[in-house]
Amino acid sequence: MARIDPKAVLEGRLPGRPPVALVMGLTVSSLCALIALAIDALYGGAGFWVGVVLAILPIPLLIALVLTLDRMEPEPPRALLFSFMWGAGVAVLGALVLNTLGLLYVTVPIFGEVKGHFVSAAFGAPVIEESLKGAVLFGLLWWRRNEIDGFADGIMYACMVGLGFAMMENVTYYMRAFDQGGAQQLQAVFILRGVVAPLSHPLFTSMTGIGVAWAATHRRGRVLAPALGLLGAMLLHGLWNGAASMGLGGLGAVYVLDALVLCGLLTVVFVERHNTVKRIEHVLPMYEPTGLVTPADIRMLRSIPARRAARRWARALGGRGASKAMEDYQLAATELALLHKRAERGVAEPHWFEGRRDALLSLMGLARQAFLRTAPPERRHGPPWAGPGPSGFGPPPPPPAAGPYG
Repeated sequence: MARIDPKAVLEGRLPGRPPVALVMGLTVSSLCALIALAIDALYGGAGFWVGVVLAILPIPLLIALVLTLDRMEPEPPRALLFSFMWGAGVAVLGALVLNTLGLLYVTVPIFGEVKGHFVSAAFGAPVIEESLKGAVLFGLLWWRRNEIDGFADGIMYACMVGLGFAMMENVTYYMRAFDQGGAQQLQAVFILRGVVAPLSHPLFTSMTGIGVAWAATHRRGRVLAPALGLLGAMLLHGLWNGAASMGLGGLGAVYVLDALVLCGLLTVVFVERHNTVKRIEHVLPMYEPTGLVTPADIRMLRSIPARRAARRWARALGGRGASKAMEDYQLAATELALLHKRAERGVAEPHWFEGRRDALLSLMGLARQAFLRTAPPERRHGPPWAGPGPSGFGPPPPPPAAGPYG
């Protein structure tokens, strides 16, 4: 079997080591995060380590919740990691510097101590922080446009950068709460930021993610959509910060608004997933003559539970290798359907479309060969999704019957 890097094909990149730009970006982001933590440690008291622990504690759960939205066509882990680290490093340190300078030299001198802090929180911070968080999304739009296949992808990257930013920002809030009011004040701040509204920053930046996703998948509005998305992120962020000074009533009203926006985002993700299923049903039948898919296999590919059952079945037959081959086949088929979506919208150049299509078809064929080679033929009964129809993953066809002279 020809040698191929399935991850490189699925992610639409050249095989081999991580690119230098990615390594440098992660290095710079990590250094910025360390500097921000060092500043907190330098000016903080005993609450620094308490803040670090409480800020990190919910992050694995929150990331797991976000990743559940990305099961049909998962984004490249390296791109998600970079987005998270950008939010935790570059965006946080940049916001710390710019917000402090704006407070000291702009808002407080102009508006006074009390009003200056309010203006900085409600107007200055949202503009600065959402611009810094959104920068990584605009970078993906410029350099990795073809990786963004829809609104769900834009929301995914926005959530990752938002979670990174929120984690680092929470260190400061928890540290200050503990140093100023002890365990009682820390408890109140943790409940607000870590339990009641842990997704506030991801929610704000998702507005930018939607705008960037529109620009990546449509020919019209490529400038206007990201700008409107960024404006929406700033507006939601500003309302949240401004409501903090209006007591529980103001916070409650903005919390309801954010909850409605969150429901809207989830609706967008689920509708888009439904449309991806429909696209699989529409696109893949044209590839039946290649022998890479059958109607039974398409029924499996259009359902997440059926995909999961297929991977379990493959693992039971041939172990981890067979399960990985099945997963690669499923993801390549989904990417193929989404590739046609880009072509239909006129955002896929013909030569790129043809090369990408051929690479995905090759991966589907190689993945199926790997499964057939790994799963013993004597154990490979009809796949659970096949029913009466044939499947490319089923048992080999019986040899032709001997003729009268055979």
